[in-house]
Amino acid sequence: MPNRLAQARAEAKWTKSRLIHELRRAARSTALPTDESLKRRIAVWENQDGAVSDFYRDLLCAAYRRSAVELGIADVPALPPPTPALDDALPVAFTRLDPGVVALLRDHTQSIRLLDRRLGGALTFKQTVAHVEQIDGLLRHALPSAHREAAADELGQAAALAGWQALDSGDVREAWRLHELATAAARESGQAAGLAYATAQQGYVLLDAGQADDAHALITRARAQAATAVPSVLLAWLHAAEGESLAALGRRDGALRALDAAADLLPTDAQDDSLPYVMLGADHLARWRGHCLARLGDGDAIGDLMSALNAMGEGQYGRAEVGLRVDLALAFAARGDVGDSQAHARRAAELAGRTGSVRQRRRIAQLLAA
Repeated sequence: MPNRLAQARAEAKWTKSRLIHELRRAARSTALPTDESLKRRIAVWENQDGAVSDFYRDLLCAAYRRSAVELGIADVPALPPPTPALDDALPVAFTRLDPGVVALLRDHTQSIRLLDRRLGGALTFKQTVAHVEQIDGLLRHALPSAHREAAADELGQAAALAGWQALDSGDVREAWRLHELATAAARESGQAAGLAYATAQQGYVLLDAGQADDAHALITRARAQAATAVPSVLLAWLHAAEGESLAALGRRDGALRALDAAADLLPTDAQDDSLPYVMLGADHLARWRGHCLARLGDGDAIGDLMSALNAMGEGQYGRAEVGLRVDLALAFAARGDVGDSQAHARRAAELAGRTGSVRQRRRIAQLLAA
């Protein structure tokens, strides 16, 4: 399939000279060939669908603020082969799950999760959905057993991840469908933690749909039902999610109380191997608090957000950094610091182009237009 570089330049309304300027800026201290040489390269890329090297692919992504997949200069990563799961001793219509199959599913979910945290959903969404469909297909024909329940837990986790990716891409309808699948799988698994997490995360679909009251009710119910049946790190996560829903409603005091409750519950060692889908340490909670304050238009968010950004490390977590920088842009704007606000918004836009986050692009567009 031809690349979309000519289309991208046309949409940006750039001349070749403007593109060359942006490429040089993206290259920073790295020397590039002469303008004439670069113009010839651009002509080959755009008119002859010429191959783009890894070096220039990164520069083009930075210049256009889009991912290589969006520009048509990289393929979507190939899916791994299906996991063999059928027992030949049974009729083909049935599946006998075992610990080995469940472990393979779990490992694959974790691999996708780690890629998603670094690269965002644009490069991994199709792979995640294929994984969800694979587990769902296995469960539909699986004989009852404890291994089936364990596989259902994996389905719930994978579907919740895919649902979040769909939400990040701006597809609210698909995000809701996948979260419905996640909560149904969690109920079958009998895992209170998985059900509470998927249910509360589904509240974010309602937040993006503009139904903050319904979102708050759903998240609060998930937290109340979890009560003491889940590890403290997840309970802290649920309180923080409730705080964000309150911030969306403009209820500052309630939001801060919920975030304080989350901080009180957060254990010193917040890593729980039984909850690979929960990332919540002190730095993450500071980012969450800063996000809520920024959402409330409170300039005090800056301290928490800068602390979280320094702890995160630039470029380590693509989608998380985009959201954090958008929050910083909002917080600086609330304080009247237009320069810093615009700087963080532009950096967020660059990262959002790489991760393919439609959700964050909408927030950035509103900021840059202000």
